Amino acid sequence: MFGRSQIQLKTPAQLELMRAAGAVVAQALTAAVATAVPGASTKDLDAAAAAVMADNGATASFLGYYGYPASTCVSVNEEVIHGIPGDRILQAGDLVSVDAGAIISGWHGDAAVSFLVPGAGVTPATADLFTPPVGTESGQGESALLSDRTKMALWAGIEQAVVGAKLSNIGAAVEASLADTPYGIVTDYVGHGIGTQMHMPPNVPNVGPAGKGVTLRAGMVLAIEPMIMAQPSNVTVLADEWTVVTDSGVRAAHWEHSVAITEAGPWILTGPPGV
Repeated sequence: MFGRSQIQLKTPAQLELMRAAGAVVAQALTAAVATAVPGASTKDLDAAAAAVMADNGATASFLGYYGYPASTCVSVNEEVIHGIPGDRILQAGDLVSVDAGAIISGWHGDAAVSFLVPGAGVTPATADLFTPPVGTESGQGESALLSDRTKMALWAGIEQAVVGAKLSNIGAAVEASLADTPYGIVTDYVGHGIGTQMHMPPNVPNVGPAGKGVTLRAGMVLAIEPMIMAQPSNVTVLADEWTVVTDSGVRAAHWEHSVAITEAGPWILTGPPGV
């Protein structure tokens, strides 16, 4: 630990355990995306992800967290984050975000992806969910563009996760990457440190200005997670006390990776095995 905010620094061996947890998260998200076809329910996606975690000897970070009732969050269209999986039936063209966390040997991984449900001219999400985008990838309408640009914003933030940089450089890069869009950045919710707990100091906002906050050090791990709306809007938590929605009903996308700060540069811990 260091500093008044008690930010946790990890050893190389501890980062390897976090990488193991992150690899399970990547597999769980991939299984959820593959399950997301018209007629599937959001709880079907949760079940697919939960099965992957169980098969890999991992515990779901989310299940039971402050009473949360599922292994993943599945948020559809106007739902921004923390959607509780249930009986909602997916339709072709729905914009879905799945957020998952897993624990291996006491260490957490946390990531999220967004994608369109295939059908009616929408092709399935690519299997390559975890690498940097090359421009806008899908070319399948406004919702797909929103997801692509949110993914680009994530990677813009990741590029700033380097030793010696200031923490707020991450949010400033996310914000700058979206400057030419009509989108709104959710500021009520932020990224976070992660390690032996899912949520740890420091908070990682998705806006600037640059040059503020703690100086990034090797061994820190940050969950960087822009949440972007098709237009600026306030957000509200529904009566279930979890699901966050846009007040205006516009769609939202959410992308996240757990990223280690290393002397060699950012290390994505929540990519698939072998990557």
